[in-house]
Amino acid sequence: MADLDDVRRIAAADGHLGVLAVARRDGSVQASVVSAGVIDDPIDGVSSVGLVAGGGTAKLALLRANPVATIVFKHGIEWVAVAGRARLLGPDDPGPGELDVPTLLRAVFVAAGGTHEDWDVFDRVMSDERRCAVFVRADAVTSN
Repeated sequence: MADLDDVRRIAAADGHLGVLAVARRDGSVQASVVSAGVIDDPIDGVSSVGLVAGGGTAKLALLRANPVATIVFKHGIEWVAVAGRARLLGPDDPGPGELDVPTLLRAVFVAAGGTHEDWDVFDRVMSDERRCAVFVRADAVTSN
């Protein structure tokens, strides 16, 4: 039985790159390569897969319409998929109460294997690009 420990291991082994798949209105799948990692959802504390998505992207528009996603990580012949409800938190997708979006985006970026030399520049770019944190709840974790 696969779990989030498998996700952590396989994601880290391949630079935290995964493929995010979301449904289009016509039922086809929109897929994109993203950097992602395991992190607790800041609203309910549930361990999820988090990523930072650019504002105005197709994936965000689709997730706003239908907040369900699957993300697949692989390393060699091993793979693991996480499927579940998605929560969006960012400047255009506020959560309940006061949310420190810059700190949240930093945390998700780091969980996805990212580092940065100047967090002030990072914060400015994230704000300018209307970046959003996406948390995919691990309602189902499957693997080979």
